[in-house]
Amino acid sequence: MSTAGFLRAPEPTADVQRVFDADIADLGYVMNLSRLWAYQPGSLTTYRDLLQQVASAGGLTFRQRGILISACAATMGDSYCSLAWGSRLAGETDPETAAGVLTGDDGKLTPAEQVMARWARTVARDPNAAGEADVRMLREAGFSDAEIFAITLFVALRLAFSTVNDALGARPDAAYRSAAPEAVLTAVTFGRPIAEAGAETELAPRRAPQPVPLPLASPAA
Repeated sequence: MSTAGFLRAPEPTADVQRVFDADIADLGYVMNLSRLWAYQPGSLTTYRDLLQQVASAGGLTFRQRGILISACAATMGDSYCSLAWGSRLAGETDPETAAGVLTGDDGKLTPAEQVMARWARTVARDPNAAGEADVRMLREAGFSDAEIFAITLFVALRLAFSTVNDALGARPDAAYRSAAPEAVLTAVTFGRPIAEAGAETELAPRRAPQPVPLPLASPAA
């Protein structure tokens, strides 16, 4: 039977099936994190909406979000989000740049992006180690105080998302074995291993009649 990480599969309901159907429509399979978050579909939607709100308030581009998520996920040892967003960042830049961010080598980033990646790692590793000098570096890189707050909140929300996934055993989808660039796969040497092929096709809930798909949102979009 399909499972949601360490948990049993959630009871089949229309709301659960809508989460799964959205994945199938976009990817052709149900993501492992969706099996887990299907326990609270409303919370997943609220989380995604809040994350988008914070990103918009901070004026964060897709590239910047990719840098922040890749840097913080790798720092906390989350293989799932590192593979997902390392792959997205590779598509926005190149595989070597993305792999660099995952391993702490920001040489291919702009100076402002380097400061941003460093801040994300500080927040992920030890927020109490942050000081006024770190914030001053962000200001000097061109970020306003409102943008600094948004960046910090964005990273914190991503850390919360990763914490739930990691603690409850959500493994990166088997699709990343072939979908992720080789440089990204090589860089992600931490966290839970990629799931075995075939696991993603096991749908625990019976399909609900006439499901209405949810608007697609990427993992922690």
